[in-house]
Amino acid sequence: MVPLIVSEATKSFTMHMRGGMEIPVVAKVGFHVGKGECAVLGGPSGIGKSSILKMIYGNYLADSGQILVQHHGETVDIVTAEPRKIIEIRRESIGYVSQFLRVLPRVSALDVVAEPLTSNGTEQAQAYERASVLLERLNLPERLWSLPPATFSGGEQQRVNIARGFVTDHPVLLLDEPTASLDAANRKVVIDLINEKKATGAALLGIFHDQDVREAVADRVIDVSRFAVQKAA
Repeated sequence: MVPLIVSEATKSFTMHMRGGMEIPVVAKVGFHVGKGECAVLGGPSGIGKSSILKMIYGNYLADSGQILVQHHGETVDIVTAEPRKIIEIRRESIGYVSQFLRVLPRVSALDVVAEPLTSNGTEQAQAYERASVLLERLNLPERLWSLPPATFSGGEQQRVNIARGFVTDHPVLLLDEPTASLDAANRKVVIDLINEKKATGAALLGIFHDQDVREAVADRVIDVSRFAVQKAA
């Protein structure tokens, strides 16, 4: 079974403060991502790449089409799924690394990374161990692990974000510019983490503006320009 299939997905935004004006984003988006593959969304900024990731994750509701995800042997359409089902899928089947870390102010970095595991029933000690391994690999000093990430630099916050996304065994993982704030050494760590996920059979879909990273991880580039809505001159 293919872990992720997007078919004829269309998205527009309604500007309620502008008299209900419709702003088209993408139309008839179609592709699939197989097991052990890292597909990359390509195209210029503003073409709709992040919107596609957010539709798949359920942050944006597609206007039409299908977004089919394998969830414990069941094929679920994100477009029509109930909110409770989407939350369950996020917890167990679709991981997401965004460009920004959003966490509670007083929660430590170690707890932020371990939380996706503990929320699924993993023993806290085991969750902390897996979280610690990733934070160490991403070169975040151990003295920071007990501190809230809100006090960290942008690059440090992004490393916490990446560790949180990679700590689980989700069969589908979405990556929105995960290396944007990283130095060369930590970009190399992320490349290694992606390749390790592929080796486990995970399906990854990402956006990478860093050409070196994109070339290192991409099995296939999906040109989002094909799905851009032609706007009137």
